[in-house]
Amino acid sequence: MLAKPVSKIPDAPGMTFEPKWDGYRCIIFRDGDEVELASRGGKTLTRYFPEVVNLALKQFPTRSVIDCELVCIRRDADRIPRLDFDMLNQRIHPAASRVNKLSVETPADVIAFDLLALGDRSLMDQPYAQRRALLAQTLAHVEPPVHLTPVTTDADTAREWFTAFEGAGLDGLIAKPADMPYSPGKRLMFKIKHARTADVVVAGFRYHTSGPVVGSLLLGLYDEHGVLHHVGASSAFTAARRAELLDELAPYRNPGEHTWGSATEGQRVPGAPSRWSGGKDLGFEPLRPELVVEVGYDAMEGDRFRHTAQFKRWRPDRDPRSCTYDQLDRPISLNVDEVLRTP
Repeated sequence: MLAKPVSKIPDAPGMTFEPKWDGYRCIIFRDGDEVELASRGGKTLTRYFPEVVNLALKQFPTRSVIDCELVCIRRDADRIPRLDFDMLNQRIHPAASRVNKLSVETPADVIAFDLLALGDRSLMDQPYAQRRALLAQTLAHVEPPVHLTPVTTDADTAREWFTAFEGAGLDGLIAKPADMPYSPGKRLMFKIKHARTADVVVAGFRYHTSGPVVGSLLLGLYDEHGVLHHVGASSAFTAARRAELLDELAPYRNPGEHTWGSATEGQRVPGAPSRWSGGKDLGFEPLRPELVVEVGYDAMEGDRFRHTAQFKRWRPDRDPRSCTYDQLDRPISLNVDEVLRTP
């Protein structure tokens, strides 16, 4: 089941609000001693999270289907606990030895938010309010790292959560109508995410797979030392716009020495290979860092955009050197354990 994006928190009678966790959506099936973890796309996650299998065997009902989120919480000695999506991504590894090692070093927490079946009874046609009540009753005695997601029916409380919980690494809010059945593939829920803009430097581009047109713009921000870091990309363009962009970028090509050509220590640059890239060509065409663009983004993951940024407009009035991290809206840090303890 999916969620429809909306721009503001819907204040309708009977609406239930819950945090939008930044992790892997996962439906956990348990049938006796058998447990299967299924991703949102229907792929198995079971082999990557053996510790979650053990948690389901110990704390979930013997026959049940529960919709959950798998998250990783970074617990550094000098920082408050916070969700870390990069740490979670590292859990998807082809080597069994690595999977087992990470299951101990960076174990996942399980956050349950919907009950689809219990015993031999399917609950998918039942209204959400009834499913939630039965879920709370069924998981009343679970212990961390298994959690029941907090909920509220008060819109003012939801607005407070929307602002405060981001500081723990959360992604926004989910709103669920009280009479909503569980309908796979349909967008009957609502999701509200943070929306922000930033002025960034365009320092390179990649070609589109369809041919010699722009596939994505590579974006950068300067730190306090004047070092330009790669912070993400913008790529949602029409075919016609991709061709236009190639002409618009032409005067800035062939810049000679480029700041991303010989990275300094600690500098984030594009093109670093990873297991996610496979055999993909990660090369890029460098540009003189003189173009500034305003982009939309929802959140930061460390010092980069969490998701692909949305092109808004060129900013010829901005000095590229003024495009620094200082302009970004950083939420006040919050201990994620406090969110999980929210009643």
